[in-house]
Amino acid sequence: MELVLFDLDNTLLSGDSDYEWAQFLIEKGILERDLYESQNQRFFDQYKAGRLDIFEFLDFQLAPLARYPRAQLELWQREFMLQKIGPMVREKGRALVRRHQDQGGLCAIVTSTNTFVTEPIARELGIVHLLATEIEEVAGRFTGHPRGTPCFREGKISCLDAWLRAQGRNLRAFSASWFYSDSHNDLPLLEQVTNPVAVDPDDILRRTALERGWQIISLE
Repeated sequence: MELVLFDLDNTLLSGDSDYEWAQFLIEKGILERDLYESQNQRFFDQYKAGRLDIFEFLDFQLAPLARYPRAQLELWQREFMLQKIGPMVREKGRALVRRHQDQGGLCAIVTSTNTFVTEPIARELGIVHLLATEIEEVAGRFTGHPRGTPCFREGKISCLDAWLRAQGRNLRAFSASWFYSDSHNDLPLLEQVTNPVAVDPDDILRRTALERGWQIISLE
């Protein structure tokens, strides 16, 4: 069996779901535009530059989830899926996922974006297994803090190893392993698999892929 891992943002999606969730809340007037829009862009720019402090970002991104009851958040989540995520899903990405599934691959999304945002996206893409940044909950409400290791950079390897160990497996148990990603932030995990694939990559990842002879594809 082959293990097939997919980054989500700017890979299977033609945008960043983390960034778009904050923009969605700003556009609805739930978050104050003057304060949150500049902060959202600042973190996004830091991510692209490889300088993101994931814990500072999570404090910003998860705090609004703690302010509202779960029922209200889920109403907004459904609206977000229709307005923002639906148009971002790449049909070539869907086809790639189906091809690996039809070939019997064990497919999973591995993303730094939190589980509240990404669980319905994974369902929409038909991918059962999701490794994402977990959110702490108390009595059915989000606390605004992450739980466990954020699924970011080297944290993606930690989350993957824990998930595989729970199944009594490790990467070497698979005949081949794939990871599809657009970002140089994912180099730690790309370096672990037998088949790293750069998808519409940023400049740093494109340069690295060319130097190392990795496959480069477009899902646009």
